[in-house]
Amino acid sequence: MKKLTFTLMLFFAASAAFAQSTMIAKQVADWERAKKYTQAYLDAMPDDGYALKPTPEIRSFAGQMDHIADANFAFVSAASGKKSPFEGSAEKMTDQSKAAVSKAVMDSYDFVISTLKGMTEADLAKDVKVFGMDMKAGAAFEKAFEHQTHHRGQSTVYIRLKGATPPNEMLF
Repeated sequence: MKKLTFTLMLFFAASAAFAQSTMIAKQVADWERAKKYTQAYLDAMPDDGYALKPTPEIRSFAGQMDHIADANFAFVSAASGKKSPFEGSAEKMTDQSKAAVSKAVMDSYDFVISTLKGMTEADLAKDVKVFGMDMKAGAAFEKAFEHQTHHRGQSTVYIRLKGATPPNEMLF
């Protein structure tokens, strides 16, 4: 009986460790997919479309993408305690060209992915403050993912207004 109990305890401990490691691996895979998808959006917009503002009161396409970058850096810095490698705000960069915006956005995804790869499940369970709100670090990564998905989706309209075709959905 003791041997069975010990075996079961080992099995459950190993299962829990496997589930923990796969949660980070899943998030990394999701962020890597999102990076490729966002790159496809950046590529789909013609160079002269980066300044496009569908109406005067909303962001340009470049501003929309810069906003994704700024939020990726901010969410993950707050969630991990790591200093953002990006100085200032992408939305306030003077160079809003396709090349400059694409670099800032891709750098933000690289920051998220490399930070996640360096974390443990215990790190994701830590209490953090993000934009003045208390949450777990893992929840901050989830909110960052939701945020970039939302704004990338909004940019579909910009690409269509420019007469270009947005990329196909990349769910898998």
